[in-house]
Amino acid sequence: MFKITKPTAIIATLAALTGGALSAQTEVKIGYALAPDSHYGVAAQKWQEVVEAETDGKFSFRHFPSSGLGGEREVVEGLQLGTVEATIVSTGTLSNFVPATGVTDIPFLFRSLDHARRVLDGPIGQDILAEFDGAGMVALAWGEQGFRHITNNRNAIETPEDIAGMKLRTMENPVHLDAFNAAGAAPTPMAWPEVISSLQQGTIDGQENPLSVIVSVKLDEVQKYLTLSGHVYSPAMLLVSKPFWEGLSDEDKAAFEKGATEAVAAMRGFVDDVEQSGVETLKERGMEVNELTEEQKATFRASIESAYEGYYETYGKELIDQIAATE
Repeated sequence: MFKITKPTAIIATLAALTGGALSAQTEVKIGYALAPDSHYGVAAQKWQEVVEAETDGKFSFRHFPSSGLGGEREVVEGLQLGTVEATIVSTGTLSNFVPATGVTDIPFLFRSLDHARRVLDGPIGQDILAEFDGAGMVALAWGEQGFRHITNNRNAIETPEDIAGMKLRTMENPVHLDAFNAAGAAPTPMAWPEVISSLQQGTIDGQENPLSVIVSVKLDEVQKYLTLSGHVYSPAMLLVSKPFWEGLSDEDKAAFEKGATEAVAAMRGFVDDVEQSGVETLKERGMEVNELTEEQKATFRASIESAYEGYYETYGKELIDQIAATE
């Protein structure tokens, strides 16, 4: 007969007296690419707060910000395997898992943040979320990053000729790659954890991201020029692992869904704020900033016409036209 140590005996007694209330919480590992004070971090924190409140602390969130679980592809694969429970992730890598997601990354498709939100919160966006079930994940909601802009260390950008041969980091996303290739740049797909060091070393000339990312990771420290191109709207997605989801009660699922909805509201609020303040912040930090006019954007749009033919073939012209026509 083994001897029970005093601490173990105390815990066992307390657990018996409280009806097992000291049993371990269910851990939810949540990974995301950016820092806790970013729009990703704000959303993750809100998600946690709501779930904990709705379930009386039944779940314990363990955050892995700043790519603490690896790049976005590795985190998504972790969801499929069930080794990671949740993530807030850009759509850049998701089209490799659910191809329909790529339609949201088509350049110059969305007119404004409001337009994009109406599309994603409506039938088109909800139909795409439903497709994740077949990929071993449950997509609860569309998050947001904002419109993507180009930064670089070579020169200011006003015409497609200004990016000719420019080594621009893109996400591992065929839609973006096709567009930048068509425009004459030299797109370089790269996982986010490698980007800052590659910019510092001159391996790449620049990158493209929303202001929410450019400000939060202080890209001004490694980039000189910012062009407000608004060439692509960049959503994000709140995902949970399907094996994890299937083990939840209906009440717990409702809590995670409510948490995701409130997390999206917090994330969009963050983006709204940084869209207003981000440019001035980056100017104060020393970046040279220019904004493309509508005519200049039209020139860029014309330069990637060949890519659009491919998009029509992949996603269907009817769907793309339907998105564009959404009021």
